[in-house]
Amino acid sequence: MVNKVYLVTPRGFCAGVEMAIKALSWMLKIYDETIYCYHEIVHNKWIVNKFEGHNVVFVEDPSEIPKGAIVMLSAHGTSPDVENEFNKKATLTINSVCPLVTKVHHEAKKYTDKGAQIIYVGHKGHDEALGAIGVSPDNMHLVESINDVEDLNLKGETALLAQTTLAISEWEPIMNHSKKIYPNLFMPRKSDLCYATTNRQSAIVEILNKVNSVLVVGSDNSSNTKALVEMVRSNGCDAQRIENVNDLNSLNLNGNIAITAGASAPDHLVFEIIDNLNAKELIEFNHINEEEYFPLPKELRNNVKIISNFLEHFCIGDEYPQKTKGINNDRKWSATEALNSL
Repeated sequence: MVNKVYLVTPRGFCAGVEMAIKALSWMLKIYDETIYCYHEIVHNKWIVNKFEGHNVVFVEDPSEIPKGAIVMLSAHGTSPDVENEFNKKATLTINSVCPLVTKVHHEAKKYTDKGAQIIYVGHKGHDEALGAIGVSPDNMHLVESINDVEDLNLKGETALLAQTTLAISEWEPIMNHSKKIYPNLFMPRKSDLCYATTNRQSAIVEILNKVNSVLVVGSDNSSNTKALVEMVRSNGCDAQRIENVNDLNSLNLNGNIAITAGASAPDHLVFEIIDNLNAKELIEFNHINEEEYFPLPKELRNNVKIISNFLEHFCIGDEYPQKTKGINNDRKWSATEALNSL
């Protein structure tokens, strides 16, 4: 029997996910045709299914889109060569890459221009890692462990970058070991790890002494969700990743439970799970308030402004998301509202 449930904040959508979901929602409203999205817009099955039900087709290669298509590139980042291939075939390409991922791409180019070899700490096959390595494939070397670093034997100047969604427990041992092997290692002045990833991890650590187990809501291909699970387990507490309320059937939960969510998990799934736990008490645990905001992709902003002004002019804005304020009110229009408006 579950006694107390601690609902942890921050959890769920980060600023990059908010931006990407809103951008794709706007595209569906502006363009009355199929939208092709490179990779899953974010790594969450519920959100992917939602968009697939509203004329979005997710593809893994530019060859899968027709000539003249409308294309969105996912929040995880796209290599320059792949983006160019989409641009050759598409009428319009909107890049919804998270600005924190863009930062890593810029760093990769900067260090490559210096002639440095780059150690990139990430997960093989992950969309973000594929996009980052594609910035400079001849100079970047993906590693997942200390042993991978040992096997590199790089010569000359060397730099270290990271996938933004790593667990701190994944990143720090590799970083420290790399510094020992390469004493003059170049590193960015500001960490590559995503603020949302680290905030969610630090929040969980603060609550572990009060709970018997942690539920992390998110999909199995979400790296930051897996990082949350890894963080909890590395601190000696039980953790279970859970997609939705149906997964509760396979768990035997007792005592006090904390619940959080990966950065791409919608909050309604969290509350459905809480309702089904039938706990005696629900306690909100607020670790830190996040106020980060990322504006819509620049290629989309002007189109949104035009259509918002049009709706306002004809006094039909109340039937449209953000009412008549359109792009000027984007900060206050949430991704949850965007999904509900589809």
